[in-house]
Amino acid sequence: MRAMSAAVARRTAVAAQGFADRPASTPATRRSVLRVLDRTQLLQIDSVSAVVRAHYAPIFSRIGSYDRSLIDDAAWQNTSRKPRRLVEYWAHEAALIPVEDWPLMRWRMTRYIGGRWGGAQRVLDRNPTLAGDVLDVIADAGPCSAGDVERHLDIERPDRKGPWWDRSDTKMICEQLFAVGGLSVDKRVGFTRHYELTERVLPPEIVARQVNESDAVRELVLRSARALGIATEPDLRDYYRLHRSQTEPAIADLIDEGVLEPVTVTGWKHQAYLFSDARTPRQIAGSALLCPFDPLVFFRPRTERIFDFHFRIEIYTPEHKRVHGYYVFPFLLDGELVGRVDLRADRAASRLTVPGAFAEPGRVSAYVVTELAAALRALADWLELDDIVIGNRGDLAAPLAREFRNDVKLSS
Repeated sequence: MRAMSAAVARRTAVAAQGFADRPASTPATRRSVLRVLDRTQLLQIDSVSAVVRAHYAPIFSRIGSYDRSLIDDAAWQNTSRKPRRLVEYWAHEAALIPVEDWPLMRWRMTRYIGGRWGGAQRVLDRNPTLAGDVLDVIADAGPCSAGDVERHLDIERPDRKGPWWDRSDTKMICEQLFAVGGLSVDKRVGFTRHYELTERVLPPEIVARQVNESDAVRELVLRSARALGIATEPDLRDYYRLHRSQTEPAIADLIDEGVLEPVTVTGWKHQAYLFSDARTPRQIAGSALLCPFDPLVFFRPRTERIFDFHFRIEIYTPEHKRVHGYYVFPFLLDGELVGRVDLRADRAASRLTVPGAFAEPGRVSAYVVTELAAALRALADWLELDDIVIGNRGDLAAPLAREFRNDVKLSS
């Protein structure tokens, strides 16, 4: 069995996610944005907007400044009248995935028939006809938010008041119909889902395609392997939130087909699998600020194993107990995670605030500071924020402020 060093494995993983590609010299297009999806396979969606919505950030981290409407148009708005290329579903949590991957989730939709979460079945039981009524409203009215559906039901069924048409129940039914594939998301308005009949969102050949669970899981593991480059079974399992009982047979099949190669990696406790088309550059140059939900770092055990970087989201941690901050972006430099910054976009004041900036042990250097300052400036420019305000938390805060000099306002 081939042996690999931890450094080689790290470069392989970083390259698989698109960070070794040479940046394009021309403005980003729909094609270049979708090319990132060829690398990551999915974009996680999250409601936090402290800096920018999570599904936008990984594209910027890989190709630099681009028009966010390119994603909106590919997934939701469709103002260009080009075919829809992305669709929402439960992949790695809520995510945008390529339209052609939607049938690979049918087995999951089947499992959700009894309710995606515990409370869903109780809602279905106490509202036995609500799902049919929701589908009827959307069939007649077109794309609707849960609130729109409720208003339609109140108008059409004025005798139905109280708990029967409680908005939370209506929302839960909409989400349940989305989970089982009866509804999809046609558009988002202010991040609110507007549901539509799936057959009016996706092409008929996609809706009609049937894939059994074992074949679908094998394809999902294949996509995970391509996105990760080198991975353990838990890594491959987590990417699409699969179960070990599913991934182990799929991995065995992919080994037999020569798609995966078992290898050992120095310092890794679990067996590793190398994707057949993965490449390992001799070096990786460049920097990127990574959203907490970026596919390179969203599986924390993998992040710690590959980068020796302990990373936790502290959004729900009481402020006085936070170590690094509310919404922290790891800083990738030349293929390694060398620091992290707590970030906030103050859109009203047109400024990017940096309450805290922290280096990994032994990583405080002029080079790290200069590259981080440039990355922050690029992020602020992309978000159309005029100023960058540096706080005083962390060992990189003071040198960052000095690096910016007159270009930055130092907060009190």
